[in-house]
Parts: sequence; structure tokens; C-alpha cells
Amino acid sequence: MKINIYYGGRGMMDDPTLYVINKMQAVLEELHVTVERFNLNELKNSITTLPQTIKTADGIILASTVEWYGIGGYMYQFLDSCWLYGDKEKIAKTYMCPIVMSTTYGEREGKQTLAVAWEILGGLPCSGICGYIADIAIFDDNEAYTRIIEKKAENLYRTVNQKIASFPASNQAVKQMVSNTQNIDLTPQESEQLSQYVSDDSFVKRQKQDIQELASLFRGMMDENEQEDSEEEFIREFKGHFSPKPGFKAIYKFMVEGKRKPFIIEIDGMENNYYYGHTESADIELQVSRETLNDIIYARMTFQRAFMGGSMKMKGDFKVLRMLDQIFIF
Repeated sequence: MKINIYYGGRGMMDDPTLYVINKMQAVLEELHVTVERFNLNELKNSITTLPQTIKTADGIILASTVEWYGIGGYMYQFLDSCWLYGDKEKIAKTYMCPIVMSTTYGEREGKQTLAVAWEILGGLPCSGICGYIADIAIFDDNEAYTRIIEKKAENLYRTVNQKIASFPASNQAVKQMVSNTQNIDLTPQESEQLSQYVSDDSFVKRQKQDIQELASLFRGMMDENEQEDSEEEFIREFKGHFSPKPGFKAIYKFMVEGKRKPFIIEIDGMENNYYYGHTESADIELQVSRETLNDIIYARMTFQRAFMGGSMKMKGDFKVLRMLDQIFIF
């Protein structure tokens, strides 16, 4: 028989939980039980892989200390890992004895938390130990406490050895009906590999870097697509409404708000050219917002009215400006 002990305290010398699990370990070893202990405070970087160690155990002890509120973060992290990466079929056959000592209020709630968590995981909880111990010296002064611990260890041995049955827990039935948790559909082997990856800091760091690189790549692709779409804006509308005037020649430079490049229109009689870029030979330079230009395109306003109303600014020959309303009929 093998029993694993998972200790979720901070490892302080005056931790009463350490005294209890040391005494239980000694009793179990006298009964020829193989005992392996995992101190979560020392294995905090690999807690996600520890649920795999349950596979070799017939029973486990979950031990924690209530120092101010609750059973502590290391134990919660271990239980989370059991939910995400543990072999549920093996957990369902594994007995668990909760041990919670407190130096403040809350030992009974802590013991109940461990029992309920193990039941929700599908496991088999045993009768555990909880108590308020302000000073571990109390154990030396009261042999009755030692006998309680020894009896609990013997009961755990008897329960695991005889595989004593227990009634189904209602929280299992309720969980199946109301839980919305989406479990990852993985085999036990895949869960073990995933838990190893999660505990590997270098792997996690590399994955984050890869995600950032992909995000930058897609962002660049989106920017390129947006730029391509942006450089086609207004060209089709102007080209479709061009009404040539023989002998008229001019270059218009539109500085459209929000555009990185000027919108250039080159008119030479029947010829017309439209593009986003730069030119040093513009006859007229116009500053206009995208909204005003759309109003002109959809015939809600003319170029001259936009200029006179202050919605468009101009630098150049006013006669060239007036021709816009004649060569582009919106």
C-alpha cells in the first residue's frame, strides 16, 4: 500500500499541521505502508505536474494550515491542477484524508473545503482531523491528542486496505446538472503532457513570445489591408463622375483628414489620373475632412459651398477651384 501526503502550508517550524502529518507518517510506516510526501511550498513551480503522482497511490492525505483565512494558495493551486490535469478515473478510486490545523479561526471550514473539493473531483473522502492549535507545545502536554492522531492514521489504513464503500455525494449529482465548466477532452497521457508544459517556465515564455509575434504579424497584415482599402477610397467616385473640359489642365492635391498621403487628381483635357502620393507641381492644394468630401460626392454640398462655408481650405488659384464643380458632376 502507498499513501501520498500533500502538504500545503508554508513549512514553518511551529506549524501544527507538520506535527500531525509527521506523527501519521510514522504510524503508517509502522504498518508497512509506503509514504511519500510532497511539500507544495518547495514544489510550487511544478504543482501542475503533481496530480500525476496520484496514479501510484492507494490513498492520499491533503494537509494544510489555516493561518488567517482559508487553506492557503498552494493547496488551492494543487486542487485546480487535479481538476485540469488529473486522471479522473484514478481519482475516483482514491481515498483522501483531510488534515487542517489552524492558528486562528476556520479549521472546520478548511476541512470541509478539502472534503467537498475531493468529492467534486470524484474522489472518496475519509474522516479527517481538524483542530485549533495556538502552540504546538500543547501536543507534548496532552497524550490524548497523540492517540487521536494515531487512531486517525489507523482508520485511514483500514479504510484504504479494506476499500470501505461510501454513499454517493449529492454535490456530484448537482455538479453534473448545473456545472457549465467546459472540460478539456484529453486523454490522461495528454493531460500529463499538458501539465508538464504548463509547469515549464521556458516553454510558457516561448509560447507567449510566439503569440506576440503572431499578433504582430496579423496586425501588420490588417494594416496592409486597411492601407490598400484606404488608397482606393474616393478614386472610383471621382473617376465615375468625371466630365472632361477640352483644353483644361490642372493638378489638384487634396489633404484629406486621416489620410497619410495626399489624394492627387491630374486633369489634362480628356485624360485623368487619380492616386495617393506626393507631387510638387500641384496647381491648388485643398484641406478637407473625409466627412465633407463624402458630402460633396453624395451631392449634399458643392466644392465652392464647402470652401465658402469654411469646411474646406484652399491654397492656390480660385478659378481652378471653381472648375472642380464643372469637371466632376455629382
